[in-house]
Amino acid sequence: MDISVIVPLYNEAESLPELAEWIERVMDENGLSYEVLFINDGSTDDSWQVIKDLHKRNPRLKGVAFRRNYGKSPALNTGFDRARGNVVITMDADLQDSPDEIPALYRMITQEGYDLVSGWKKKRYDPLSKTIPTKLFNATARRVSGIHNLHDFNCGLKAYRREVIKHIEVYGDMHRYVPYLAKNAGFTRIGEKEVKHQARKYGTTKFGLDRFVNGYLDLLTLWFQAKFGVKPMHFFGLLGSLMFLLGFVAVIVVGALKLYNMYSGNSYRLVTDSPYFYLSLTSMLLGTQLFLAGFLGELIIRHSNDRNHYEIGEEITDDAPALNAPNHADELKAAVPAEKVRVEAE
Repeated sequence: MDISVIVPLYNEAESLPELAEWIERVMDENGLSYEVLFINDGSTDDSWQVIKDLHKRNPRLKGVAFRRNYGKSPALNTGFDRARGNVVITMDADLQDSPDEIPALYRMITQEGYDLVSGWKKKRYDPLSKTIPTKLFNATARRVSGIHNLHDFNCGLKAYRREVIKHIEVYGDMHRYVPYLAKNAGFTRIGEKEVKHQARKYGTTKFGLDRFVNGYLDLLTLWFQAKFGVKPMHFFGLLGSLMFLLGFVAVIVVGALKLYNMYSGNSYRLVTDSPYFYLSLTSMLLGTQLFLAGFLGELIIRHSNDRNHYEIGEEITDDAPALNAPNHADELKAAVPAEKVRVEAE
């Protein structure tokens, strides 16, 4: 199969028929074999019914429905686990991403040798309250990640070589940093394509300003994992050792000053009367705790089997229009045991 298109969505029933028809037309015109995976992230409108109707018309249009809203990252990760195409395209369901970009993105992966290609909406139809924070956010992400050729980390329209999505794990709100996750996993051929940004036709945006605050915290987490995720002792051990050494030297200085004044006949006070003594002890205690934190971090394998455990109510597959699927976590782990590698272990 040439392409898997993954479309995470939340309450986008109005736009889905038009989007599906648009994707089908583009694929047919370019002679590409494909599947479309609609990941319904707990929508409260008729999105799931629309997806089931679309599947009856075209079996290549499939879907997964979460029982509740988990977020865009879990939706993408679920789509990544199920994708079968040699190239995987992700795009939003609100019609702001144009399916006409798919053939060019496909060629950049298959012919130009990129591992990942991210869209860049150079001309945006968003208010200043959204575009200005976005520019600041992207500037920070470029500097921290070291991926200086990307202008828009958070663009939903991206293309991936299949190997990339099978070696990264998208959780929490990490969908903003998929290029950074790919780089940390060893996929360094990351490119960018200027894409057309269209004004929203239906509904309203599902993201608020809090995403920028959360985005910076997630970026800090990724930076720390990339630098010290495999060797936490390099951070905690070094910082703890420095604090302990500083506190130890300070205690020696406080005691030496008392002994000097005592034998010189000068006035002196008890060591325990000096605030510097307690500051020194505090520094030594903190240093010891940080060192132990680094040591324990070295002993603990940092991953959880339940990190990507999502309750799925229904799933549309090739075999049947709708299957009851309470949970597919175990099947997913068995399906790609050798390929699914967490970023922290790279």
